[in-house]
Amino acid sequence: MHPAMEVLSASRRALVVALALLLTACPKAPSRTDGRDTPDGEPAGRPRVEVKQDATANAALAQARAEAQAQPDKKKAAESYLAVRKAYPTTTAGQDALYNAGVLFFEAKDYANARKTFNELIFENPLYDQAEDAKHKLALSAMEVGAYRDAYQTLTSLAERAEGEKKEQLLREAARAAEGAGLYSQALITAVKEAGEARTPEDQASAVTKVEKLVEGRADFIDIARTQEGLSSSNPAWPVLQFKLARIYYHLRDWTRLEETLQRFLREAPNSNFAPQARELLARATRRVEVRPRTVAVLLPMTGRYQPIGEAVLRGVKLALQGSDIELVVKDTQGDVNKTGQAMEQLAFDDGAIAALGPLLVDDTKRAALLAEELQVPLLTLSRQEGITDIGPYVFRNMLTNSAQARAIADYAMNVKGLKKFAVLYPNIPYGVELANEFWDEVVARGGAVRGAEAYTHDQTTFTSEAKRLVGRYYLEDRGDWAEAVRDVQGEKITDAYRRRKAMEKARSGVEPIVDFEGLFIPDDWRRVSLVTPALAVEDIVTNACDPRDLERIRKTTGKKDLKTVTLFGTNQWSSPKGRSGLPELLERGGKFVTCSVYVDGFFVDSQRPATQKFVKSYREAYREGGRDPGLLEAIGYDSARMVRQVLDKQRPNSRAAMREAMAGLKDFDGATGRTSFNDKREADKQLFLLSVDSKGIKEINVDDKAAVRGSGS
Repeated sequence: MHPAMEVLSASRRALVVALALLLTACPKAPSRTDGRDTPDGEPAGRPRVEVKQDATANAALAQARAEAQAQPDKKKAAESYLAVRKAYPTTTAGQDALYNAGVLFFEAKDYANARKTFNELIFENPLYDQAEDAKHKLALSAMEVGAYRDAYQTLTSLAERAEGEKKEQLLREAARAAEGAGLYSQALITAVKEAGEARTPEDQASAVTKVEKLVEGRADFIDIARTQEGLSSSNPAWPVLQFKLARIYYHLRDWTRLEETLQRFLREAPNSNFAPQARELLARATRRVEVRPRTVAVLLPMTGRYQPIGEAVLRGVKLALQGSDIELVVKDTQGDVNKTGQAMEQLAFDDGAIAALGPLLVDDTKRAALLAEELQVPLLTLSRQEGITDIGPYVFRNMLTNSAQARAIADYAMNVKGLKKFAVLYPNIPYGVELANEFWDEVVARGGAVRGAEAYTHDQTTFTSEAKRLVGRYYLEDRGDWAEAVRDVQGEKITDAYRRRKAMEKARSGVEPIVDFEGLFIPDDWRRVSLVTPALAVEDIVTNACDPRDLERIRKTTGKKDLKTVTLFGTNQWSSPKGRSGLPELLERGGKFVTCSVYVDGFFVDSQRPATQKFVKSYREAYREGGRDPGLLEAIGYDSARMVRQVLDKQRPNSRAAMREAMAGLKDFDGATGRTSFNDKREADKQLFLLSVDSKGIKEINVDDKAAVRGSGS
C-alpha cells in the first residue's frame, strides 16, 4: 500500500472510532414531531414535509428577494423571507425563503437565529439542494453560540464526504469544535489527519501547530498513545507525538520505554526540530546508571531563612570527610521543594553521585525521598519526619525522631526506674500532641497507665489551672472531701462575710492533692518548662525526689512522713545554652523545681562516650575560630557522612544498588551520636543520651545496653 494511502486509511479508522465513542457517550435526542430542532446536522433521511411548486408563492419569494436586496439591514431583510415562509410553508418557495433567511442571519452574525432557521430547514428536508451549505453554516453557528459538540458532529460528517481544500477546511473547523467541547482526543485525531492531508507547507505547519498545542496539557497520555499507534512516521505530526510520549515516559520513570521511544524518534526523524532535545534526553537517561563511585552529594539549605541549620550540618559532614578522596557535591535546596527536586535530578543525572545526604526539612525530604526511590539513588535523610523510609528501599534516615524520644523515655522510666503510672502535660501544637500520643502509646504497650493529661496553649506563661487539674483541685465539686469541708464551714454558722470567706479559703487549701502518678512527661522547650515546674510545686507536686535534704525540709514543713514524689521527664527541647553562671539556663531559671528531672537527646557534648569525645575534640580543633561547641545537627551530619565514608572505603560499591545493599547492612557503627545500626525499615537504631538535671548541671545517665533504652524510627 502506498504510504499516503496507509496514513489516510489509519486516519479514517481513527476518526470512525472517535465518532463512535462520541456518539456512544453523547446519544442523540429523539426526533421531534413538532417541526422544531433536532441535533444539528443529523436529521432523518427523508423529508418531513411534502413540498410543491406554487406560482403565487414563487411570486412572493421574488418580491421578498427584491426587498431584501434593497434593505441594508440583513436581519430586517431576513424577516421578508420569513414572511414568505410563514405564508407558504409547504412550498418550494417557502423552503428557499427559509434557507435565504438563514444565510442572512448568518452573515449578520445573528448565530442563534441562523442556527434555529437552518435546523428547521434540514429537519423538514434533509435532501434540500443547498442542504450541505446549510449544514456547514449551521455547524459554524453552533460553534459561535458554544454548542461545540453539535458542531463537531456535523463538521466531521461533512468532512467525510468532502474532498480537496473543502475537506481540509472542514477538518480544521472540526478540530476547533472538538477542542471547544473539550473532546481533545477527537481534536487531536482530526488535527493529525489534517496535517497528513495538508497540500501546502503553510497548511501543514498550521496543522502541526495545532497538534503541538493539543499535546501540551490538553490531550492526555492515553489519547496521545492511541493516536500515535499505527501512525506513519511520514505524517508531519509524528515527531510531535513521538517526542511527547518520550517526555511522558521520562516523567513516569519508565526507562525502557523512554529509550525505545527516543531511539525510534532519532531513527525516523533525525532532522526534526525536537531532535537535539531528544538526543539530550536519551543521553540523560543513559547517564542515570553512570555512577562516580567516590562522589557523594549533600542537599541542604545553604541560603535563605534555614541557612544556619544547613551550615551546621555541613560543618559536621566536611569534618567527617577530611583526608578522604571522596568528592562532596553540595546542593543548595534553599528550603524550596522545587529546588530540592531539581537538585536530586542533577546529582543523579549530571553529577553521578553514588549516594546523597539530606535534606532536613519535612517537605524537602518528601520530595527528595520520592525522587530517590524513582531514580534509585540511596538517600540518607536527616529529617525528623515520621515514616519517611516507608517511601521505599532506597530511603534511609539518621535523625532523632519524636517516636524515638518517647520510646527511650518510656523504656528508662519503666524498665530502669520501675515506674508504672504517668501523667502528661503538653503544649497544644503538633510537636506536643505527637509526642504526648507517642509516649502514651509506649507506656500502655509496656503495661503502664496514663492517669492524666492536660494541654495548654503554646504561648501560655502561667500554669496554675493545669497543675490543679492534674491533682484534682480544680473541679472541687466532684470531690467528697471538699463537700464535707464545706458542710463543716456551714455548720459553724459564721455570719461575718470576711470570716466566712477566709474559712472557705482555708478549707480549699486543706484539700489534699491526688497525686496518682509517679512520672510527669512534659514535651516542651526549656523556657516553658522553667515556668511550668514552679506551678507544680504550688500544688504540692514534689519533683526534686533525688534531694534528701529538701525532702526532709518538706516533711517538716508539711508534717507528712510519706511523701509522694514525681519524676519529670522531657525531650531534647529541654537542652539549653549555658547562662551567666555557667550552668544551663534551664537550671538557672527552673532552680530546684527542675532538679532530679530526666530528659533525652540525640547528642550530648559532655558525654564520656569515647566516640563522642573524639568528635567533640576534632570539631573544636577544626572550628576553633567559631568558638562554639557542636550540637545535634553537627553531630548528625558528621556521623551520616562517616557512615557513607566507611561503606565506600571498606566495601567499594560501584553501583547505587550495591551502595544501597551495603548501607542496609550497616551494623554497630560507633558514632558521635551513639552506636548505630540500620533496622529493617532503614531507620537508624541507636542508644540515645539520657540526661539528668542536678544542682551542678546536666549529667549523662549510664544505662546498661540490656535496659533497651534505644531510639529508632520503627
